[in-house]
Amino acid sequence: MALKKIVSETSSPVFSLPYFVARDEGYFAEEGLDVELVRKGRREAVLKPVEDHTLISAFSGNSAFEAGDASLYRACEWGQIRRSYDSEAGGQVVSKRAAIGSQAIFVRPDDPANHPQDLAGRTVGVNFHHGSHYIGIQTLEGFLRKEEINIVHVGGPKERFEALRDGKVAAAAVMEPWITVAEKLGYKLIAEAFYVGAEIAAPGMDPETFTAIQRAVIKAVHKINEDPKPYLHYLIADVPEEIVHLDPSDFRRDRLRYAEPAPYPVAEFQRTYDWMVDWDLIPEDADFGQIVDNRLQIAL
Repeated sequence: MALKKIVSETSSPVFSLPYFVARDEGYFAEEGLDVELVRKGRREAVLKPVEDHTLISAFSGNSAFEAGDASLYRACEWGQIRRSYDSEAGGQVVSKRAAIGSQAIFVRPDDPANHPQDLAGRTVGVNFHHGSHYIGIQTLEGFLRKEEINIVHVGGPKERFEALRDGKVAAAAVMEPWITVAEKLGYKLIAEAFYVGAEIAAPGMDPETFTAIQRAVIKAVHKINEDPKPYLHYLIADVPEEIVHLDPSDFRRDRLRYAEPAPYPVAEFQRTYDWMVDWDLIPEDADFGQIVDNRLQIAL
């Protein structure tokens, strides 16, 4: 019997690792699925940091999802709310994702900063409308006034690390494997926080198919949690050797957090949405029913 073909868009592999494992271990095939994973298109180079988030699309880069060539995409909770609001392809949040992300704010090894208050008024490189953007604000607002937080857009994690290395920004927020890169090269950690993510799906993604996908993902989550090392080559491949050579032993296992996906509750949405409105990161004219359509069947 032919497998049902599904195309899923990926960005940084740390967020889609359960999908790679489910594919490699045959868990998707067991569900009668052929899940193709396509990498999000490259963004245009940022020549200098951008200060205004309204100049950057939530679908930065060439999005296969928004073009109608992929039916699934996973990213941070805040960004997915924003993408669901903006989506012309009809995308909606359909569940929480399996990956629990971490973003860490670093400065260069010789920088005098030692704690978040030392970043008052100084540039912190992020990727607008992605996890680094939102977690950067949420981390720093516990220590600084709004007007003291200077978040600027420089692009993806490699671009953010290079901007920090080259002195274009004072600090940068990065996820794995770039946290491990920064630590291995002696960069100074200022703050770190974990955050939830979400899946968005196209209107044609039916609950039965999505739940079958997530059954395979759950198997992959348990496989990763048993021992992530056999799969860390996906993260390592994202780092050019000329920047630093990484081995699986370089990674801290407690940063690689994966949990069974679950429906996205209205209370979590409302807390996050209200915060985004307060920071002028989204208009205040949407509601849960517009942004979210939980298609993950609870009885997995």
